[in-house]
Amino acid sequence: MTTLPHDPLARYAARLHADLGDRHHVASPLGAWLLLALAAPAATGAVRAELAEVLGVDVAVAAQAAAALLDRPHPLVPSATAVWHRPGADPDRLAGWWDGLPRSTATGPLPDRAGLDAWAREHTLGLVDRFPLTVSPRVLLALASALATRISWATPFDLVPGAALGPDDPRDAARPDDGDGPDRRHGPDEGRGPAGPQRRDVPSRDGGGGGWAGRLGRALRSPEHGHRVWIAATGPAGDVAVHAAEAVEHDGAGLVVLSVLADPAVPPADVLAAGYALAGAAVDGEPARRSLFDLPLGAGPLGTLREERVRTAARDDREERHRAVLPCWSARDEHDLTAPGLGFAAVGRALGGLLGVDVGVEARQATVAHYGRYGFEAAAVTGAFALTSLPPEGVRRSAEWRFGHPYAVLAVATDHRDGGTGPWHGLPVFSAWVAEPREPADTDLTDPVESF
Repeated sequence: MTTLPHDPLARYAARLHADLGDRHHVASPLGAWLLLALAAPAATGAVRAELAEVLGVDVAVAAQAAAALLDRPHPLVPSATAVWHRPGADPDRLAGWWDGLPRSTATGPLPDRAGLDAWAREHTLGLVDRFPLTVSPRVLLALASALATRISWATPFDLVPGAALGPDDPRDAARPDDGDGPDRRHGPDEGRGPAGPQRRDVPSRDGGGGGWAGRLGRALRSPEHGHRVWIAATGPAGDVAVHAAEAVEHDGAGLVVLSVLADPAVPPADVLAAGYALAGAAVDGEPARRSLFDLPLGAGPLGTLREERVRTAARDDREERHRAVLPCWSARDEHDLTAPGLGFAAVGRALGGLLGVDVGVEARQATVAHYGRYGFEAAAVTGAFALTSLPPEGVRRSAEWRFGHPYAVLAVATDHRDGGTGPWHGLPVFSAWVAEPREPADTDLTDPVESF
């Protein structure tokens, strides 16, 4: 079994998110990477070396890793790939590459517009209803990948007023507890000592999200038990707050959605990079976790840390408790993937070499995600067309996430099927930069008969 190393995907994700910028968006770097890995064995010489550099690993290793994922799909992350040729065309030139595709990859004549849209709907749980590229007589060859998930949280969020995303009310200092109770596994609020609410506060600055607090009527709070929250020390992003919500598992496989919050001054690329660096270990623990007793009291860009004297059975009389308040959010995007460094121009040259003609390339990804009180759903369809060349004239278009200010989100698969660690374990499937929260939907406000 070949397992995809995390570093190559993280480097590719950095390229893709850098191209998309700091606007609110969701993407699937994995969906694009898988398509490159399918196509790369078609390349030779300098083009093959270029694709190996973009993929971050040798082309053969990438192809084996993609096949391991696609031929043993994750129960909570349905996946599909396809390679289609223009109807009536002779695919014999492609045979050597074609024969090496994963067993699960669909092949055959190129479907029409309705057929491509139906393929997208079928393989994204209906979340993406339109294939991101348009069929024309110029299309010689088409490649597609689809990834999707629709999960329910193992423990739903609590609803709180949206104001909880903003600066603390100084009157809170007089309130010994809000009823949530301590979580001795993690951490903030409580200090050490034998008795008495003697909470020490520093006047709040932004407290992590005053702007969103003024815009939203309701937000989500992590429940007393069932979610994980910690402070992690990272590289360029510095200290970040991490919230992890887990899906209801299916046959030993699961999904953990990480929300990663840094100081607002930290560039989004560094926050997303921190999330990818934490993802592999975060599915099983709390990597780079910092003790709250090593952090300064008071308000800061991630929230507020208080200390009070309480009776506690914690070791060393030091008890830590964390809570997190997040907004609901949704995103729907289409991304042009033809920018330099994303690899699809090289894919066009590789396929053109097999076909014996000069070709152009179109590559786009359609994505959607919804994060709410009871669960998370997301999907991505990535498509690439090899096109017959046109005269050298045309136009290219390039398209351009805090708990209380913009933050990164990663949906990371877990895979403990058959008592071991499967190929999907620790692999980020979707990642996002959240900069436009939304009000909870009606389905978030009531206890559902059946959610997600």
